[in-house]
Amino acid sequence: MKKAKPFVIPPDGKILPGESIDIRFTVSENYLGDPVRIPVTILHGKKPGPCAFLTAASHGDELNGVQIIRHITNTWDPDNLSGTIICLPVLNVPAFLAQQRYLPTSSEDLNRSFPGSKNGKSIRRMAYSIFKSFIQPCDFGIDFHTSTRGRSNMLHVLADLSDKKIADLAHSFGSNIIIDGQGPLGSLRREASQANTPSIAVELGEAHRFQSELIDRAIMGLESTFASYNMRPTESVIWPGWKSIINNKEDTWVRSTSGGIVNLNYNPGDLVEKGNVICTITNPFNTNISEITSPFTGLIIGLLQNPIVRPGDPIFHLVSLDKETICAYHDSQSTTDEI
Repeated sequence: MKKAKPFVIPPDGKILPGESIDIRFTVSENYLGDPVRIPVTILHGKKPGPCAFLTAASHGDELNGVQIIRHITNTWDPDNLSGTIICLPVLNVPAFLAQQRYLPTSSEDLNRSFPGSKNGKSIRRMAYSIFKSFIQPCDFGIDFHTSTRGRSNMLHVLADLSDKKIADLAHSFGSNIIIDGQGPLGSLRREASQANTPSIAVELGEAHRFQSELIDRAIMGLESTFASYNMRPTESVIWPGWKSIINNKEDTWVRSTSGGIVNLNYNPGDLVEKGNVICTITNPFNTNISEITSPFTGLIIGLLQNPIVRPGDPIFHLVSLDKETICAYHDSQSTTDEI
């Protein structure tokens, strides 16, 4: 059996097989000339194997992924690992410190700035440093996100299923829902995949919160993925019971038709029939009630949490399911109820 080689830490230095290391890696400087550093933990397995990245908080208020990666760095033993995992729990440190989605000084989106530019503006230089040092050298990667402020997502995977390596990675995570597509220009998963590092994004929950049930489910997904890649000695490969592949034509955000106060009738992860009343919107006097109905039978994967809307504001994200998947969904719910 081949022995694991020392892992080189950018810009220099080594980690021996079976070791882990915590570093603070400089990606920029602030207005005082002080370094802006991101936390990085590298788990270098005792045995040779693939190199993977785990990233979170490219949007500074998205916290579930931070806790997921912290669990990995604090509980997974490199002695039981084949290969290397590069853990980057807080990509956008300035936004994280301000608890804002975007870079506080410019409102720019780090997750639309990859692969970055060595000589570009500040956020693109930051993206370039992260991408070249930690993302591009990997064999595959998973980027964690939550919904934006005021909304919540059920756990689902975003992946370009036209690429077999990405499709294999997406299926290994064991999510019920996979939404097929390349992703926006400048997003980490799209640019990493185009740089020959197959990558997916995992959406779960809402901003500004640790949601333990979703975090635990995502950790199970990671255990499944790393078992599938023979990086960890575990049998916890997940088959989700039911699964649906969604393309861009099969999902839609349904928007409010009027302004007012929203009363919701469903939660993320609920199946709704065509014509079901998802919510009602009323004015402060609880009059002039309008109803928002489901345009087709499908699954709610994203839902408004802030109950105040204007006309045109998004209320729920709906994906269509085929009849076979709907039956499997109902079967899984019945099984859960029996337990």
